[in-house]
Amino acid sequence: MSPLALTGLIFGVMLLLMAIRTPIAISMFAAGVVGYLLQAGWAPLSSFLNTQAFARFASYDLSVIPLFILMGQFATQGGISRALFQFASAVMSRFRGGLAMGSVAACAAFGAICGSSVATAATITAVALPEMKRHGYSGRLATGTLAAGGTLGILIPPSVPLVIYAILTEQNIAKLFAAAMIPGLIAMLGYIIAIAVYVRLFPGHAPEHDEPERVTLRAVGGIAPIAIIFIIVFGGIYGGIFTPTEGAAVGAAATFLAALLKREMTWQKFKHCFYATAEASAMIFLIFIGADLMNAALALTQVPAQLATLVGSWGISPLAVVTAVLLFYVVLGAVMDELSMILLTIPIFFPMIMGLDFGMPRESVAIWFGIMVLMTVGFGLLAPPVGLNVYVVNGLAKNVPIGESYRGVLPFLVSDVFRTALLLFFPAISLWLVKYVG
Repeated sequence: MSPLALTGLIFGVMLLLMAIRTPIAISMFAAGVVGYLLQAGWAPLSSFLNTQAFARFASYDLSVIPLFILMGQFATQGGISRALFQFASAVMSRFRGGLAMGSVAACAAFGAICGSSVATAATITAVALPEMKRHGYSGRLATGTLAAGGTLGILIPPSVPLVIYAILTEQNIAKLFAAAMIPGLIAMLGYIIAIAVYVRLFPGHAPEHDEPERVTLRAVGGIAPIAIIFIIVFGGIYGGIFTPTEGAAVGAAATFLAALLKREMTWQKFKHCFYATAEASAMIFLIFIGADLMNAALALTQVPAQLATLVGSWGISPLAVVTAVLLFYVVLGAVMDELSMILLTIPIFFPMIMGLDFGMPRESVAIWFGIMVLMTVGFGLLAPPVGLNVYVVNGLAKNVPIGESYRGVLPFLVSDVFRTALLLFFPAISLWLVKYVG
């Protein structure tokens, strides 16, 4: 069997298993086993399996993932989201569609201590959706806003997908976090502008005037713990006081303390935080193993290396190649979640991108490409037919048809397209803060 046919078989087995609703980690693992057996036999496969799990999970850097997840769980269960929404809605209430804008700002702030898009969407929805309904916002605008705002959970650091990208490509986590700061803020502002335009083009979906709210000292005091945690974690990381992994541990401890001070952390919630962290971490690590085996099988075919050489010989513009890769991610997002996409494709695409000449240092190219990938996989969280964030928010919104929620995210998808194009053609936007990280 030719290398190209073997590659097609490996992907075919994976897609077939996914089509019958087999978990993605098991689908990739099974496809990798088939590909490895056909090329190397049972003995090399068993040897690989014997050593790979320890080699992967013994990595100290990998411990940052469960720590950031635990930090997000403490924030979710500790009642921090309510204070964020109350402050953000009070600040934005003077604008038309201000409650929706405040929800986006609350998602951005919560994402700065969470790192998960689904957790951000679900947590802020529980607080913001009843208020938006009470003020007369349509189900379409409300659910679309909250689903889109949830993606800021991975666009604004800390970001679990960005950590995984850093580990796979051996890049500096702190520099990637710095590179994601400005694009994340641009995403938030883009969503706010999308709301402002939408409520003027379709006036029936939001009240003509939201009730102005005063920004009280109590509201400001409510967000103080979040601001302090953010300063401690990222100030410590960029100040050289501790590593990203140590920063995640400090952040988790600080978030737990903030939850205790708010008196909303019960024993049951405390246990739930650790159970949910263990469950999410186990899912991610199992995907790691499945992706490692599948990528090892693909590496034996030598197709990824041949692909990199072939693309380099075509003489196509490097930006055109990156654009094609990003479009592929959009399509792949219809059938896979963001973590699986990154784990499966980065070992294939990253060497190809690094072999192209962008007129930048190799480290800058690696960081910029990581941000572009992060922006694009966020697109898959909103776009049909999957749109995981849309399903999560719609499941919490009673009596709102799923079709209405998909229509509600369309203005935000337009914003995503403009933002991605901006970052694609102007890499300096992503790389500006990186030069200040030692």
